[in-house]
Amino acid sequence: MRKIYKKLLLLTCIVLWCTCLFSTTVSAAENDLFGVANTIIRDVYQDIAGISTVLAGLMSAVAVIGAKMSNNQHKVDQSWDWLKRIWIAWAVINGIGAFIAYITPFFAGYNQLP
Repeated sequence: MRKIYKKLLLLTCIVLWCTCLFSTTVSAAENDLFGVANTIIRDVYQDIAGISTVLAGLMSAVAVIGAKMSNNQHKVDQSWDWLKRIWIAWAVINGIGAFIAYITPFFAGYNQLP
């Protein structure tokens, strides 16, 4: 009799787990497809820009400390080269957002057929 209860309990847990796993939640979008995509892209880009700024600051500190603490000129030169690469990469990542913000208004209305 205990084996039947164990199997029944296991079957109930599996059914509950499968129900939670394969159920989907649906929410209605307030905007059209382009509005929702625009919101998602902006949110993701803001997260990327924020993370890149924090990492650029952290890695800049590491590069400067490495340059100041090193006693070998070759390592100092490598640290300054890495510092330049970090800030160039940061400028490119944040420049993409500025470029898109500047260019996007020029293409307003082209997503619809006349």
